[in-house]
Amino acid sequence: MTQQKLWWGHTKRYNDFPTYFRNLFSERVQKVSVDAGFTCPNRDGTKGYGGCTYCNNKTFKPTYCNLENSVSYQVHHGIRFFEKKYKSMRFLAYFQAYTSTWAPLENLIPLYEEALRHPKIIGLVISTRPDAVNDELLDYLAELSKKVYVMVEFGLESHLDASLEKMNRGHTFAESVWALEQTTKRGIKNCAHLILGLPGETRSDWLEQARVISQLPVNNLKLHQLQIHKGTVMETQFRKSPENFYLFSAEDYIELVVDYLELLNPKIIIERFISQAPPEMLIAPKWGLKNFEFVAKVEKKLKERDTWQGRLF
Repeated sequence: MTQQKLWWGHTKRYNDFPTYFRNLFSERVQKVSVDAGFTCPNRDGTKGYGGCTYCNNKTFKPTYCNLENSVSYQVHHGIRFFEKKYKSMRFLAYFQAYTSTWAPLENLIPLYEEALRHPKIIGLVISTRPDAVNDELLDYLAELSKKVYVMVEFGLESHLDASLEKMNRGHTFAESVWALEQTTKRGIKNCAHLILGLPGETRSDWLEQARVISQLPVNNLKLHQLQIHKGTVMETQFRKSPENFYLFSAEDYIELVVDYLELLNPKIIIERFISQAPPEMLIAPKWGLKNFEFVAKVEKKLKERDTWQGRLF
């Protein structure tokens, strides 16, 4: 187990985000979600309409994230929610809903800086698309990152252009590569978000994705299994042609995750393996596992196979 300790400074079998975060900050730090009223270029007609086929934004938005509430209000109430559990904490404002850079820079700056005015907010996490950032915005974020923590989270979703087109993403993988390179060039932390199990893709595609991502300047990685959510285009497609979808069992997905980790650059920090939609919004697959339970199963499988992230990198 000495090899991975050289890479990430501990003896866990993968480069896990909680350990990284604890080492980065001297105190407990929690993300607080903010909805600032953004839309997406594939919803407002710039690139298309209807949004991504898999997307129902309600599956990950807390109740306090209401567009009638200001950024300051959302930050305040998010912090109050977590302070009930932990008295001593600092927070990151997580601009999570839709494409949180999809506005002119002169409109974005006041929103970001409103969040940062709260004394317990020590940085920003900004969720966006690779085609929704530009040099002007990235230059601003580079300057901001010299003062506070800044992470830009990009929805890449797939490394295959055919899949991106099928999902109505409205961007190419080349644009994803550009966005990752430009954030890294400016010293801005980034996170890549990818879905495993997309229709038309195969196990070979997902393992090749691990190899492709490993060659890119990715700081953090969020994986999740394909889920069918109510109220999405994908729900309609699934009900019409379920044979076009392969929905993992938990056991199959765990095996895939371990195979993926073996191929993955050990420098990449793993933020998550799965997504959890509210039960009332989830059609399939229904595993009945909480995030910590799934992580424990992955760790157990890594130990059983005596393997680790980057073993085959």
